[in-house]
Amino acid sequence: MDLTELDFLEVDGPLAQRGIGVIAPFDLALERELWRWVPMEVTLHLARTPYEPLPVSAAMARLVSDSRHIAAATRDVLQVEPEVVAYLCSSGSFVNGLDYERSLVKAICDAGAPAAVTTSGALAEVLHQLDVHRISVLTPYDADLTIKLHSFLAELGVETLSSDHLGLGGGIWKVGYRTIAERIIAANHPDSEAIFVSCTNLPTYDLIEPLESALGKPVLTANQLTMWASLKRMNLPKVGPGEWLREVT
Repeated sequence: MDLTELDFLEVDGPLAQRGIGVIAPFDLALERELWRWVPMEVTLHLARTPYEPLPVSAAMARLVSDSRHIAAATRDVLQVEPEVVAYLCSSGSFVNGLDYERSLVKAICDAGAPAAVTTSGALAEVLHQLDVHRISVLTPYDADLTIKLHSFLAELGVETLSSDHLGLGGGIWKVGYRTIAERIIAANHPDSEAIFVSCTNLPTYDLIEPLESALGKPVLTANQLTMWASLKRMNLPKVGPGEWLREVT
C-alpha cells in the first residue's frame, strides 16, 4: 500500500501531551476519578510514597508527607516533563500546619519541578479567592486527624462552624455516594459559606453538582481542588462540576 493513500497521515498528531505529575499516598485507589478532572490533552503521571503499615491517622499522614519521600517521588516523574507536580493528599499537607505545607511546595520545586501544588494549599488558595471565612467540614478520618484540619483552617483565618467525620482507618474509597451525601448534608451549617470534603481517597465527583444546587453553597472536594490548582498553573480551563470553579477561573 502507498502511504499517500492514508489520509490520516496528513493530520499532525497525536494531540500534544501536557503532563501533571501526581505524588499520591501509597493507598490511593481513585485514579479513575482524577482523570475525570482534566481535559483530553492532559495526562497524569503518578508516583507513590512508600508503603507504611499503619491505619489512616495523624501518624500515617506525617509519614506519607515526609519531605524526603516527596522529593524522591518528584524526581521519579520529572523524566516525562510534567508542567506541574501535585502532592495529592489532604491530610499529609495539613497535618503539620501551614508552614509545613509551604515547605512541601518548596521541596517539590527544589527537586526540579517547574511548579508545585498540594491539596491543602489548593484549599487555601480557593478559600482566599472566594473570600470564605466560615466553613463546614466532612472527613473520613478519626477525630484527632479531623481536629488537625480545623487547626490548619484556623491558621488560614477560617472558622470551622460544623464538622463530621467517618472514623475510618482504611478502605476509604469503598464508601458509597449515599453515605457520603448524607454525611455532607448532616455536616452542613446554615451559616457556613462553603463545605470542604477532605481526603483524595473519598469519591465525590458525581455528588458535587447536585449538593451545590441543594445546599446553595460551594462543595469543595480534595481531588477537585488539586486538579483545579494544577490546571490553573498550566493556563488550562477547569473541567468537571463545581459552580465555584466558574467564579475563580
